[in-house]
Amino acid sequence: MSRPGNPADADARFADTRKAFDSVAADYDGPRGNNALIQKMRATMWSTLGRTFAPGARLLDLGCGTGLDAVHLAGLGHEVVATDWSPNMVERTRERAQQAELSHRVSVAALGIQELDRLDGEPFDGIYSNLGPLNCVSDLRKVARDCARLLKPDGRIIASVIGRVCPWEYAYYALRGNHARARLRFARGPVSINLNRHTLWAEYFTPREFCQAFENEFELETYRGLSLFVPPPYLIDHWQRWPRLGSALEGLDHRLGALPLFRDAGDHFLMVLKKA
Repeated sequence: MSRPGNPADADARFADTRKAFDSVAADYDGPRGNNALIQKMRATMWSTLGRTFAPGARLLDLGCGTGLDAVHLAGLGHEVVATDWSPNMVERTRERAQQAELSHRVSVAALGIQELDRLDGEPFDGIYSNLGPLNCVSDLRKVARDCARLLKPDGRIIASVIGRVCPWEYAYYALRGNHARARLRFARGPVSINLNRHTLWAEYFTPREFCQAFENEFELETYRGLSLFVPPPYLIDHWQRWPRLGSALEGLDHRLGALPLFRDAGDHFLMVLKKA
């Protein structure tokens, strides 16, 4: 579970992470941030959001990136407040909303998840965070408190989080003799990750560890593993090399990813939490 730690250290990690994502914002919609395997995980998030929130819901996007999720949801009739710690990502989201003629439904703010205490106004029906922004915060318990304050009664959080137990990653690096990289996700506390010659800081979680940070304010509704049988997105070349096998592995992910034991592993997990 994430810990507050030294505030100065946390501020330095946030600054590093912001620079890293600023550096890739211009091309993040391409293979780096939205290749075919990422799109498949995104589709599962969209499906879950669609089942959970009726059109017209007011939603908060934590770590909006280039705005793919926010603009998609706005196109379905939702009102979205899209936030990100990276000013360049925020600008990409603003441009995307303008190009889609959805600026009236997408409000954009350069705001880190660690700064949610600065956000006020009308409460939200739901909060979502897709593809790992919550791995980059230093104090999940504070995030839980802030989210509870911002949500309506019975509001929900839907989060796609990078998991600790990824069999593909462990096997891939261990077989190549890179045992330090194979064990990276098992580290406790934040670890440094190279992104475009910059450093971002992230912490990995099991579903249980993540849920514990929210247990005082939220109840667990459901969760599932993502990309358990399908490889992580950075191994897309291997997946594309054998399309028939890839299709079969996708089917296993779909059928088994929500079952006990299977749902505790994968590149990511997708969790739905209800405000208590």
